[in-house]
Amino acid sequence: MKPPALEEIFGSYMAWKLDDTTWCINFMNGTQNLYLLEGEEKALLLDTGYGTGTLKDFVKRLTDKEIVVANTHFHPDHAWGNGEFERVFVSKGAALDAPSVDDSGPFDVNKLPHPNYEKVYIGEGDKIELGGRTIEVLEALPAHCNSSLFFLDRGHRMFFTGDDMEALQVILFDNSKNPNLNYNLKERLDNFYANNKRMLELSDKYTYLLPNHNGVVIAKSYVQDFMELVEHIYAGDAVVEDKLNHKFIEMDPKAPELCRVRYKHASIFVKKALLMDVYGKQR
Repeated sequence: MKPPALEEIFGSYMAWKLDDTTWCINFMNGTQNLYLLEGEEKALLLDTGYGTGTLKDFVKRLTDKEIVVANTHFHPDHAWGNGEFERVFVSKGAALDAPSVDDSGPFDVNKLPHPNYEKVYIGEGDKIELGGRTIEVLEALPAHCNSSLFFLDRGHRMFFTGDDMEALQVILFDNSKNPNLNYNLKERLDNFYANNKRMLELSDKYTYLLPNHNGVVIAKSYVQDFMELVEHIYAGDAVVEDKLNHKFIEMDPKAPELCRVRYKHASIFVKKALLMDVYGKQR
């Protein structure tokens, strides 16, 4: 049997409505989500995938509104397709994660229509106006990466989390490919806890948590579980597993160094050697 072409894996999308003006665009064998939020005048596309060159045409079949684009964070699977569009809203921390996006991928993104697209930097307190629909921008402290943004849609009671929240696990090891970064796991865990605490404090403003991987709408109870996971890492009684049980992460060159750490319904992938430096050591 002939294996599927890369375009079929990375660029075959399906979409469904979360409500009458919000689409989830799903691909990568069901493991990755993009989102399209329609207002009366514009539509916001959150993330651009791998750069197959097929996303913009797909999105234009979903909406006839002017398309505004933003990245939840500046990682390849979320930003390689930016060059399909003339301008993209990105985090002010994007430069720190840029080496991962500048690295070569499965497709030649220089062949996209706008390889030198304009980056428009946004951050805490900014708002994206779509016409009758306002999306608030919140900056996340560096945890999953250095360039994460949260997007809060109070009117539709939706909170878009990027990769800093998932139903199955969150990656907390350095994948920026930036040799100048000093990755401090304790700092990342503390930031991760603070980001989740902020989600918890805002939980009366949203009904739906919407991650980019492993689930579409997920329960708000995950926020508390991830906070408790950090607490129990420091307490030394979170469950540490050497078997990752994740086929994509197991393909990562760093996989032999990683472990999965669990508590209740939350887990993270982390470098085991770094974990042992903080495991059981109270904050």
